[in-house]
Amino acid sequence: MKPARRRQRREPTIALINIVFLMLVFFMVAGTLAAPLDKDLQLVDTKDLDGVSPPDALVVHPDGRLSYRGEDVADAAGYVTAQRAEVAEAGPVRLVPDRNLPADQLVALARDLRQAGATGVIIVTERGLE
Repeated sequence: MKPARRRQRREPTIALINIVFLMLVFFMVAGTLAAPLDKDLQLVDTKDLDGVSPPDALVVHPDGRLSYRGEDVADAAGYVTAQRAEVAEAGPVRLVPDRNLPADQLVALARDLRQAGATGVIIVTERGLE
């Protein structure tokens, strides 16, 4: 009688191929999300830029108080009226809210500015100032 031949175990190559394929797809997608920049392009250096609000922006303080160029503003309608008198062609209002201003107050202020005649409201954030 012949001894029983021991079967060799097959290696789980299918699982390994699946993992490698998924990694390949991930790196292909992650590497091509943004188009590469031109090699001759030199970006602007902003590390020494002061983080201050733009001079033509309406600043909203945490308590809801409004100021423009360091002067207090009574309300949104008064600000839009003053802007129209100062500039012949009214553009969108740049709004710099404080981090601690409640969101519902910010939304209400933006609505008031639009109702007063502002063509749009641009909210300037910290990243926009960098």
